[in-house]
Amino acid sequence: MGAGQGSGQGGGQEAGQGANKRSQRPSRRARVVKRQADRIDSGDIDAYVQLDWLEWDGGRLRLTDTGRDVCAHAILNLAQDDE
Repeated sequence: MGAGQGSGQGGGQEAGQGANKRSQRPSRRARVVKRQADRIDSGDIDAYVQLDWLEWDGGRLRLTDTGRDVCAHAILNLAQDDE
């Protein structure tokens, strides 16, 4: 895994990628919080970094503010779907 910096500002491909990744977000967030990032596919990690949802911090992954917001929205959407 390499360190990468992405602005998250991009074209349609990144937007489509974001929609696909957004649906997987809560389970991925749990793995990052539990320090189980090794269970997340490295391609997914790279995509999340490019979308500015995760960032490398001293050799570990952490959620960005954007990543926390996306996760919160995904959880709210899941709760609304359950109603």
